[in-house]
Amino acid sequence: MNSQSAPVIYIQLKNRLSVPKGRGVMLRDVAYLIAEPQLREPLYSILLLQPEQSDGNLILIDLLTIIPRIQELVPDADIQPIGEGRTIVQIEGPVEARKPSVALFVLVWLLLFFGSALTIMNFHADVNMQEVHIRVVEMLTGRRDEHPYMFQIAYSLGIGFGMVIFFNHLFKKKWNEEPTPLEVEMFLYQKNIDHYVVHEEYSKMNNRTEPSGAKEDSS
Repeated sequence: MNSQSAPVIYIQLKNRLSVPKGRGVMLRDVAYLIAEPQLREPLYSILLLQPEQSDGNLILIDLLTIIPRIQELVPDADIQPIGEGRTIVQIEGPVEARKPSVALFVLVWLLLFFGSALTIMNFHADVNMQEVHIRVVEMLTGRRDEHPYMFQIAYSLGIGFGMVIFFNHLFKKKWNEEPTPLEVEMFLYQKNIDHYVVHEEYSKMNNRTEPSGAKEDSS
């Protein structure tokens, strides 16, 4: 009878979120809930922690800290977790409105432009692309041209057009909804950072909870 009447609460933690500095982290910030309507707002209003300066800017919250807080409010709740059992909270300071630096933008643009241009030129020099172009033009026209400028111009434009197609991006316009290679790499990079942060935070928790007597015995 009691198990049937116990309210069921489904909880799914967010992967990563940001909270302004000085504000407490509530359950509504870190999780999605499915529960009875009269329980939803009190559950969302549970204060999980109040970040302090010593906590740093990255805090790990897992279900082991959330479930007891829910049981304090609803002692007989049947809690059903869904998905990952942890979330990363990033504490953000006040954002200062900064005017974009035109000089910095031009400097970065020039570095990327000449860096990529030198990379392509060095690659072409390694594979002797000049001779390849001469041979291709000779095969197409039947005469040898030591300076096939028209073919080289078309080839250069083709490289630029191919890069636009490959990266699926031109300024702010995307050709379709598929993620660009850069977006995929940034996603994998962020995922690896999250895994590292989770590993480090769990290591810190284990070090804090490890009895001091165990260290003395091992020594």
